Amino acid sequence: MNYYRYKILLGWIASFLFLFAFSCSAENQQNEKAIFNASIDSVSYRIDTLMNNSIHNGAFPGAVVAIVRKDSILFVKAYGNRSLVPDTLPMTINTIFDIASLSKCVGTTTSVLQLVEQGKISLDDKVKKYIPDFKPYISSEDTIDITIQDLLTHSSGLDSYISHLKKYEKRFNGNPDSLMHLIAVQSKRNLKPGTKFMYSCLNFITLQNIVQIVSGERLCDYVQKNVFDVLDMKNSCYFPSDVDVPSDLEIAPTEMQKDGVLLCGRVHDPLARMLNGGNSGNAGIFSTAQDLSLFCMAIMNGGEINGRRILQPETIDKMVNVPASNDSVVGRGLGWDISSTHSSILGEQLPNHCCICHTGFTGTSIVMDLDARVAIILLTNRVHPYNGGSVKNARVELSNIVSKLIEFE
Repeated sequence: MNYYRYKILLGWIASFLFLFAFSCSAENQQNEKAIFNASIDSVSYRIDTLMNNSIHNGAFPGAVVAIVRKDSILFVKAYGNRSLVPDTLPMTINTIFDIASLSKCVGTTTSVLQLVEQGKISLDDKVKKYIPDFKPYISSEDTIDITIQDLLTHSSGLDSYISHLKKYEKRFNGNPDSLMHLIAVQSKRNLKPGTKFMYSCLNFITLQNIVQIVSGERLCDYVQKNVFDVLDMKNSCYFPSDVDVPSDLEIAPTEMQKDGVLLCGRVHDPLARMLNGGNSGNAGIFSTAQDLSLFCMAIMNGGEINGRRILQPETIDKMVNVPASNDSVVGRGLGWDISSTHSSILGEQLPNHCCICHTGFTGTSIVMDLDARVAIILLTNRVHPYNGGSVKNARVELSNIVSKLIEFE
């Protein structure tokens, strides 16, 4: 009898301890939520102040900011105007932006890494395997072939850009193959591959051509099918020159051209627009803060969100580290910046975290902290209407503000 009373007593004690632990856990969660919400309110106020002051000082006409935490959008807000000419139109959270060089990461890098996962290409593959006339780096001591990894990490040494675009536009007559031939044969090889960082749009136009050769599709079509459609990014696309831009879309215009034409729905980057017809590896994607939030959620969750996968976790791990075969001074992962001379947008605290980032010339940027699973998305059209704005300070300060939220984590 005493034995059964003892068992019952133990059961009561166990139940009490369970309920006590559950109660404490629930109370802790409520306290954490309360503190977290208070932190969000503080961050929201500081972001409002930063954006409104930047607009007042002429840094950009308008902006959309999104803060992503794990698998949800924590904060999204529009500021200022999306257009100043020919009409003043307000910015909204649904505004579609020319995201410029963010296209390198969202579109081109993702596509290349998908093909690597499928075994169709390798990071160590020499570019000449796909583009036979692609010149190597040649010095008095070495002859070294440039690899796909060199292109992804901006350590190939290719020229940063192509000058005299008007001359080539007339010569090429809209033929993108001529652009690739120019890069393969005439572009300088300025440094030994893998040893230094030299940012180059030509790297990603070359990667574009490799994706197209291997997949048999235009990059814009491949990305649409294998990235945007998979993640349900409904308001993201390229606008190649052979496609009409729907007039009812809420697109933020960029720069007024010398001939009086305002770019709206046509990629701002001259190389992508004039020599590559809007289907380009270095720029060309148009997207919204909410769509890019979905993309960031997937990357921060090991390549998958809501059962929709674009990359494997092992690939994400490679993306966020400088390849071992590269000199650490390169500071670039696969497609993304980690610690190069362009990574100042991480601000003061985030470089101490596992972060990747990238910027776009039109005034866009993404920062992701993969440890805290927090992403910072800033979309502006700072080049509107006459390419006179600057978003550098706002990017850095936004990271500093959000890092306070991450410190809470």
